Amino acid sequence: MDNNLSKSMIIFLKNEIGLDELSIELGLKLSLRNNTPLPILLWSYGMLTIEELDKLYSFLFQKIE
Repeated sequence: MDNNLSKSMIIFLKNEIGLDELSIELGLKLSLRNNTPLPILLWSYGMLTIEELDKLYSFLFQKIE
């Protein structure tokens, strides 16, 4: 994932989903350690609902088109 898309995703998680910075930071660390995509990791740890995950992926797919 390119850097601009990563920054956009973090901004989206903060502003649209309402995740706090500490949750995002923890998710990023675990994502790197477990080699798991950040959205899936946040969902699997209960930081995102399935609806929020869907909203995030919709946002990401719009950004790459």
